[in-house]
Amino acid sequence: MKKLFFYLIITALIQKGSAQDTTINGRQYPLPVSFTAQQDHDNMMQQLGIQALRPGPSGDPNAANHANYDETNANPCPLLPDILTTKAGKKVINADMWWKVRRPEIVKDLESEVYGRIPKNVPKVTWTVKVTDREFVGFTPVLAKELIGRVDNSDYPLINVNIKMTLIVPLNVKGRVPVLMMFGQPSLPAPAQPSPDDMEKLNSVFKEMMIKTDPSVKGIFEKYPAYSPVTRLPGFNFFAPPPKVLTPTEQLLQAGWGYATIDPSSIQADNGAGMTKGIIGLVNKGQPRKPDDWGALRAWAWGAARALDYLATDSLIDAKKVGIEGVSRYGKAALVTLAFEPRFADGLIGSSGKGGTTLLRRNFGEAVESLTGGEYYWMAGNFMKYGAAASTFGSKTGCDLPVDSHELIALCAPRLTFISYGIPEKGDAKWLDHQGSYMATVAAGVVFKLLGANDLGVSNNYMTEKMPPVNDGLLNGQLAWRQDDGGHTDAPNFAYFIPWANRLL
Repeated sequence: MKKLFFYLIITALIQKGSAQDTTINGRQYPLPVSFTAQQDHDNMMQQLGIQALRPGPSGDPNAANHANYDETNANPCPLLPDILTTKAGKKVINADMWWKVRRPEIVKDLESEVYGRIPKNVPKVTWTVKVTDREFVGFTPVLAKELIGRVDNSDYPLINVNIKMTLIVPLNVKGRVPVLMMFGQPSLPAPAQPSPDDMEKLNSVFKEMMIKTDPSVKGIFEKYPAYSPVTRLPGFNFFAPPPKVLTPTEQLLQAGWGYATIDPSSIQADNGAGMTKGIIGLVNKGQPRKPDDWGALRAWAWGAARALDYLATDSLIDAKKVGIEGVSRYGKAALVTLAFEPRFADGLIGSSGKGGTTLLRRNFGEAVESLTGGEYYWMAGNFMKYGAAASTFGSKTGCDLPVDSHELIALCAPRLTFISYGIPEKGDAKWLDHQGSYMATVAAGVVFKLLGANDLGVSNNYMTEKMPPVNDGLLNGQLAWRQDDGGHTDAPNFAYFIPWANRLL
């Protein structure tokens, strides 16, 4: 009875959102449904016929449902899906079979059951340059651009999607430069400032405007005649000694790379309440997702691909040498981007955990149930089936998944794929299951070798290979692994990623 009541409430909410509409230029549009994250989550459960989900483990070691950190209990189903065996049971023996048969099978399963599919009717994006500025980052002269990617919303003008990105390109390099696109918050690094003469003119005009608006401030300016309300921002001191450790972006520029920063939240909100907004909501005309629709990770990856469309038009950039980077949830998004968008040449995948490089069927720290609960919106709705305790189809676990993260990594082959982690002692929590990520990376190596690339240089026995010591990276192949002694960041690995990518690109 309780479930029936819940079903009627959700149905009524959807019908209410669909029944009401608004008129723009004589055309009727249904109003977007406004769900809380819980309502959206409940709606997907109802669509899937799920009555109850298993709760995710707690990160608190003293909690009754604390996460498992016992390696002897970490592999309830150690046999992974065989990357090089087709659904028809045939062994993949050459690259042609991989590209034409096996890879499409894996893509289909990952889209259907894990990350969702990108709809065919996603509208086009038009990029405009909002600001162009010549700046200095440290000693490097750069051209900095602030860009907006406006998504065509003519089919549903009630939702606007404007993708935000900045692009920074060094000007002291001859020829086109490689670029690393990073998920994060875009900003111009060192905006150019007015000259002293221009600053004096600005202050003169500003003072006149203030006095005209409020004559009482004239006495304040007379009391402090040397005061200037408009002041210059702190700039770079060319005479100061260089810092001992350069930031990742400074390292990129010094190595002759450019970088772009793209704002994921401007593509799709990082919460369940945003599923009827953003690019997912725009395509669905403000209505809830279907079970195989894309989640936020795939939407962010789509946005990165549209940003790459723009970079390919820039005469300063080598579009064949554009990489993707991210940490944590954005590390997941970076891996999904590299796997599904073959135009990206390389990727730096930082501390990505479950939904990224870590094996989904592992029981160590973060679990499938963590993603089917609070972070369900990252994934396709169908992924929730694997956290089901009771449903019309029974119960399922991560062991029932037809695919796993070793196959996601394999989709990146033979392109450059650098898997980065830190250590728990510095904040890269055990929750992320570093061992599970290493196992997946080891297992994925067979595809790199099949396609003529080098993997980690170890055997592909993921159950017996041991993680190398911290700060001892495996960087000789197109597939690389390095666990540094830092925290929940990939910053310490930029010093290794850049020369590795330069050598292999």
